[in-house]
Amino acid sequence: MTTRRPSHVSRSAVAALAALLLSACGTATSAGDTQSGSGGASSGTLNGTVTVLAAASLTESFDQLARDFEAVHPGVTVQTSYGSSATLVQQVDNGAPASVLALAGTAAAKPLDKSLAKDSTTFASNVLEIAVPPSNPAGVTSIADLAKPDVKVVLCADTVPCGKAAQATFAKAHVVPDVVSKEVDVKATLAKVKLAEADAAVVYRSDVVAAKGSVKGVEIPSRLNTRLDYPVITLSDDAAVKAFVAYVLSAEGRATLQSFGFGAP
Repeated sequence: MTTRRPSHVSRSAVAALAALLLSACGTATSAGDTQSGSGGASSGTLNGTVTVLAAASLTESFDQLARDFEAVHPGVTVQTSYGSSATLVQQVDNGAPASVLALAGTAAAKPLDKSLAKDSTTFASNVLEIAVPPSNPAGVTSIADLAKPDVKVVLCADTVPCGKAAQATFAKAHVVPDVVSKEVDVKATLAKVKLAEADAAVVYRSDVVAAKGSVKGVEIPSRLNTRLDYPVITLSDDAAVKAFVAYVLSAEGRATLQSFGFGAP
């Protein structure tokens, strides 16, 4: 009796231990199967290249979004290219390879071949702001000051969203600015102020924020300002593309956009 009892206890302990180990392994596997990264897909399952064409005003924010997304999904490369929204739409219509199109203003998307779009969602908003050199040598404190003959003003071209928005704002303010040049996109417009080639430029608030002190912002009152809603258009059914767009629309993505001066959609 005394020699069999220890043997019986040993077999029971081994069986119990084996059951615990099997249960633990099953739990670990289940957790691993459900673990996912940003965008709703497992970070190990996504791969390929996401080609993004985005408005010039999105340069800094989308560069950051691309880096953050790639960090979570190391198998994916996000390639970004920036320019005037009008130009980007023309490029896509003419067959330029792109899987995501992000534009400044919904009106910019109107010429897009609708058969190319898989989905479209507003992801951010923006308003205009006056950019002046940090020392503000012309003493610009309001939109009315842009009508002074000794204030050199630079605007975006009339055919691009920031130029159209500026014209709408000047019409509401009953101001005729002293314009010395009109540039191809908002970054080129802002560069004129950075290089001290202009006293003021009408750009987006996000551009003033992204400039990080190299220019100073002069706010335009909301009653005179022009708001643009930014759409992100999905051009591919690829899983990595959908995950990137989902990330842009996520709370984390929108927080990044807001840190660069963009408003909520």
